Amino acid sequence: MKRRFYQLDVFTRRPYHGSPLAVVTDADGLRPSQMQAIAREMNLPETVFVQKPTTNHPLARLRIFTPQRQELPLASRSIVGTWFLLAELGVVPAQEGAVRVLQQTGAGVLPVEIFFEEGRPRLVTITQRPARFRPARLDRKELTASLGLRARDIHARLPVEYVTTFISNLVIPLASPSSFARIEPNPSLLRKLLGGGSGMASCCAIGDRQVRARVVLPWELAEESTAAGTIGAYLVRHGEKEAGHPMQILQDIEKGRSCEIYVNVAQTGSELTPRISGSAVRVFEGHLEA
Repeated sequence: MKRRFYQLDVFTRRPYHGSPLAVVTDADGLRPSQMQAIAREMNLPETVFVQKPTTNHPLARLRIFTPQRQELPLASRSIVGTWFLLAELGVVPAQEGAVRVLQQTGAGVLPVEIFFEEGRPRLVTITQRPARFRPARLDRKELTASLGLRARDIHARLPVEYVTTFISNLVIPLASPSSFARIEPNPSLLRKLLGGGSGMASCCAIGDRQVRARVVLPWELAEESTAAGTIGAYLVRHGEKEAGHPMQILQDIEKGRSCEIYVNVAQTGSELTPRISGSAVRVFEGHLEA
């Protein structure tokens, strides 16, 4: 049967920038093997399949696949892009200001907030779990070799640290944005360094107004925006940014795509909870047979 799909660019308002995403909006009845095959065919970092929820309260169920990996429980790019699209299509009733809905994901039933302006979606915001931190006891030579960097590229004062809001992220602070041009990830070395699994590594450099980031998934040659929340929490924890103040994280500049991700970290006692916001734009749409 024919099923409707859309391709979007997420974390941008300009076509052919941001982070690409495919969304199949009528995916009821598809088996996981079919969804995996469609994700391979799309050959984008992530493809989302929208289905009816299996519980009463969520508005929709989102299932997320990559070309080479089985279903992901959660991914910021997929959540932001899909709900921006569903709001444009009228699945989320438009009203001025913020509309909060529930979604069913592999990580459970979670809230998402869509901000409307003049009847159109402007921003989608997701709240991540409170960040957890643990020190990274890694060999610095192995770390720099896994990224193609030199020892002086790593920030002299800030620590390399694991931060988790859902997926574990190794946050690596760089001394200067100029170091990004030298990054050449070695996936096999990264997998060894991170101990396998589904963890990721991210490099960040702090500016007065913006934060630059490059996120590398060692189990697939793709980059992920979920790390923006962990980077934001890391910067607040180490006094580089203030809790409750929005920060802009620019990602994928090296690819010429320039994702604009907005992060606001709420602090309650010692607990740091990131909120990620972004926009999306439709690039094309069509039908597929499945």
